[in-house]
Amino acid sequence: MSELLTALRARVDMGELRPLDYQFGRFLQQKGASECAVLAGVLVSAELAQGHVCLQLSRLPELSPELKQLVIKYGITTLKPESQIIGTGDDSVTPLVLNGDRLYLHRYWAYEVMIAGNLHKRAAGSEVDLDTLKAGLDRLFKRTPNETDWQRVAAAIAAQRRFSVISGGPGTGKTTTVTKLLALICEQSLKAGREPVIKLAAPTGKAAARLSESIAGAVSQLPLSMEQRALIPSEASTLHRLLGVIPNSHNFRHNTANPLHLDLLVVDEASMIDLPMMARLLDALPESARLILIGDRDQLASVEAGSVLGDICQWPGEVGYSQQQAEALSALCDIPVDEICQNYPSPVADSVAFLRKSYRFHDQSGIGHLARAVNNGDVARFNAVVRQDYSDIELNLLTSEGYNALIQRAVEGYSHYLRCVEENSAPEHILAQFGRLQLLCALREGPYGVAGLNETIRAGLAKRGLVASDGLWYSGRPVIITRNDSALELYNGDIGIALPDAEGNLRVWFEQSGKVRAVLPSRLPEHETVFAMTVHKSQGSEFEQVLFLMPPDDNPVLTRELLYTGITRAKQALALYGTERIFIQAAMRPTERNGGLADRLWKANFF
Repeated sequence: MSELLTALRARVDMGELRPLDYQFGRFLQQKGASECAVLAGVLVSAELAQGHVCLQLSRLPELSPELKQLVIKYGITTLKPESQIIGTGDDSVTPLVLNGDRLYLHRYWAYEVMIAGNLHKRAAGSEVDLDTLKAGLDRLFKRTPNETDWQRVAAAIAAQRRFSVISGGPGTGKTTTVTKLLALICEQSLKAGREPVIKLAAPTGKAAARLSESIAGAVSQLPLSMEQRALIPSEASTLHRLLGVIPNSHNFRHNTANPLHLDLLVVDEASMIDLPMMARLLDALPESARLILIGDRDQLASVEAGSVLGDICQWPGEVGYSQQQAEALSALCDIPVDEICQNYPSPVADSVAFLRKSYRFHDQSGIGHLARAVNNGDVARFNAVVRQDYSDIELNLLTSEGYNALIQRAVEGYSHYLRCVEENSAPEHILAQFGRLQLLCALREGPYGVAGLNETIRAGLAKRGLVASDGLWYSGRPVIITRNDSALELYNGDIGIALPDAEGNLRVWFEQSGKVRAVLPSRLPEHETVFAMTVHKSQGSEFEQVLFLMPPDDNPVLTRELLYTGITRAKQALALYGTERIFIQAAMRPTERNGGLADRLWKANFF
């Protein structure tokens, strides 16, 4: 074993590198790579585990003193292409690709290039009769004097293009806007003698269920013909189900050779989509089909590598459109051209719309003010909001007494649904009652993480005689699925509750597409108890009340996006538990993920 591999093995033993990172280094060495390339490959692999798409040589990550010494010794910052090991993205396929100062695993470089090329092509405008479009917009969107209707602007943008993004915070009307847009597209297609095939999807089962409910609710409020209503789907699926999972394979049934059968695809909670999934989705999308992404660009990025929605929405400066698009929007939405014209070189600019008015968080909403303060990194505003007497937020200091009070509050809150379990209420009612309150946290391990909190809350509930004190399975146990199982149609993020069936046998009940179904506990894919849930897992969900715990000590995972996402899961009431120092440190730490997708989308002639 070489001196370098011995040193890297020691870093694995110390927990700084993963065994996978080390094994990739061994693979490169066996292929004849130089020691510099071996070390670079190990660092690229380690960066992927942190959500980064590549290793940026001009801005290396924080490393231990031992790894820093290796970086200096082997000259990583002066890395050069290397035959059969490090390519530049030409015709030859190499394990690593050096693109400017970014070093990629080959497949992640290929994902970026494919996504950027596909979106550039789709973002090009299509011929649309503006008078007809304006008449349709007038029917569906009420005019408000002296106020720009950003929902109408978003619909006008998406109606003109094969690719569009509608981004906005909670309560800004993303699904309402999309539903009106679907009605408009259906109307136009029917006039042209076609019935469009429309599909709805989301990254997780919970997000898909919420999208289904939101679209169905919005459709019921619109003056649509029977034909239009029939064409707007009432059920959304997960992306995995849409693409068709192949057991024991990373590939899907639908791809370029077997594209999806649809004319329009709407994907909600797009901030959760990682780089590989976006590449596979675009690969399966027919060239003529429309793609509409809905999401909140300020939420947490995907758990896996990449920040696709954030990269797509990364305007180089103030929001603005090309001269042609600005003139079209002026005619369609009565906006002065000079207010929205910036003439960015990328066609992506003309495909992105931001909704700016929240209909959920009014001027007296502490949750809304707090979310905006966090988004802006405004410490003074954050302090002012938590000190004001808002009825929907509270800040509780994380002393030992405060921690115990949090546990007791969670126990009291969950007692309500467990009493429904004792009363043998219907599973759908119990699931609805459970979803009224949720304890969110930032970490997985320890007393301030999911593992410790779930055990502590169970013990508190057992003291009250509401759940069993021992055993893995008990009536009322809430679980969250953590690994997709296409055969069972259970997906990451689905929440179920263990309840006895009519014969008294324990089953886990899930609500999907407005219906409940029961699954044997022994058949469940990977899962965990969910009295407490990480903020990452909460994406795509909303709760009437949220208890949000931050740990007492700083941690790199405590970011602005995590704090914003946790805050905005609450619809009516938010109780924060932590220290002001920790909350402020998180608000001042925006997530940064290394990758080149934003440059490929937004910079002219970037390759």
